[in-house]
Amino acid sequence: MGDRGGAGQGAEVEARLAGRLARLREEHGWSLEELAGRTGVSRSTLSRLERGQISPTAALLNKLCAAYGRTMSRLLAEVEQEPPRLIAADRQPVWRDEGSGFVRRSVSPPHPGLRGELVEGTLRPGADIRYDEPSVPGLEQHIWVLDGVLEVTVGGDVHRVEAGDCLRFRLWGPTRFRCPGPGPVRYLLAVISP
Repeated sequence: MGDRGGAGQGAEVEARLAGRLARLREEHGWSLEELAGRTGVSRSTLSRLERGQISPTAALLNKLCAAYGRTMSRLLAEVEQEPPRLIAADRQPVWRDEGSGFVRRSVSPPHPGLRGELVEGTLRPGADIRYDEPSVPGLEQHIWVLDGVLEVTVGGDVHRVEAGDCLRFRLWGPTRFRCPGPGPVRYLLAVISP
């Protein structure tokens, strides 16, 4: 699925994300060294990320979200202008992790006072994303596969989720999302904060 907002919108979101990450670190009163110790991400990578010199991977954003106690969706929503109630398809924020083959569309971005949100995910064949820990422990997730096949590992159990299937769980430990192919997988993820 293409980003109808264009490449300029993606670069603008990346720049705002870099600025928000730098402000979050400042708000917590952490040096780059302290954040590196909390996340296991090198100081130089964090510095380049905050200056917008590199694009974050999904795994890197997850580590930062865990350190800051935020969901990835909340962080991405914080870089948006005031979110409206109705989000037209061409205004839904899209974030791409080209290295891992992951495209994430915030169908219903989070909003203060609301606990649920919808995210559309697309993984190319062979994409394999691992998260060491949830950004917010106890998140409730429902994954409904729209097209293709998704393998999700939760709590050591591997679940093969095919088109039309739905997997639901509370997230406490590491997870893995893998697209075994032969084609890409597209899924809807419902996230409910604890």
